Amino acid sequence: MSVDAVQQWLKRSVMELVLLVLCVLLAFHADGFFTLGNLLNVLRNVSMQGIIAFGMTMVIISGEIDLSVGSAVAFAGCLTAYLFEAGSAWGLGVVPALIMAILGALAIGAGIGALSGVIRVRFGVPTFITTLAWMTVLTGAAQLITGGFPLTPFPEGYNFLGGGYLLGVPFPAILFLFVFIATHVLMGYTTFGRAIYAVGGNAEAARLSGIDVGRVKISVMAIVALLAALAGIMQSAEIMSGSASTARGWELNVIAAVIIGGTSLMGGEGRIRGTLVGVVFLGILVNGMTLMNINEYWQHVVSGALILSAVLINRAHNSD
Repeated sequence: MSVDAVQQWLKRSVMELVLLVLCVLLAFHADGFFTLGNLLNVLRNVSMQGIIAFGMTMVIISGEIDLSVGSAVAFAGCLTAYLFEAGSAWGLGVVPALIMAILGALAIGAGIGALSGVIRVRFGVPTFITTLAWMTVLTGAAQLITGGFPLTPFPEGYNFLGGGYLLGVPFPAILFLFVFIATHVLMGYTTFGRAIYAVGGNAEAARLSGIDVGRVKISVMAIVALLAALAGIMQSAEIMSGSASTARGWELNVIAAVIIGGTSLMGGEGRIRGTLVGVVFLGILVNGMTLMNINEYWQHVVSGALILSAVLINRAHNSD
């Protein structure tokens, strides 16, 4: 392998190396870190935010952003509980009512995301502004649906979606890995994925080359909103209620994971695999500090410093 090839590999893999170093350090200083149970627990803990992060990667690569995903998670969980309660009141069986509630929450979530894209394309309103507005609207809508108190209508088996295990593996972790594979293939091996990179790199050049820029932007906004709704359903299954107070601040964690993974906020550059590394990095960081009994307030300080350091290291290598 040539020197240039090694340098290119290091540029692409710098965050993987940082993650490896972090794991080695925690293996020596955090009791119980390198156990199968703890590592599966890390995957379970990052699964819901990670699922959203894969969709957010597509959005940011396209040159847009979505600040409403945290509120969308809470709204989707509350809406699922409300729709299930309504379906049960209408005389539907448990399974039909649950299917209706889940599909309804997913459809409405995706529709809200698509509407953000339409507003961006038709009226030129930046998604930063549109989704900032949606953040407030969805938070208020979740509170209206629940009346300020958690809705708890779910049957016992519903917990499997957010807290169950399949062959010893947390089911949320399985969904997380499935969404990773799906988005990785979509971005790396399809015409649509290449169009997202083209639109984010230079929207006008993409338009002149025949790409429907508006359709791409609307589609990625719908995808991240759909994944946020999925995470909201999983969250409601984990806590067995629809609560308007969940997922606060998730949008910041999601965006941090995407940026740590090497995606440029300017658009046109990024990898789903990098986001996977960013998500796992944040999850392992929090898990390791918890195992080491580091004060919660210091955890925030250390997390922020390490996140900034990781981003700077990544940017320095990518700019060489």
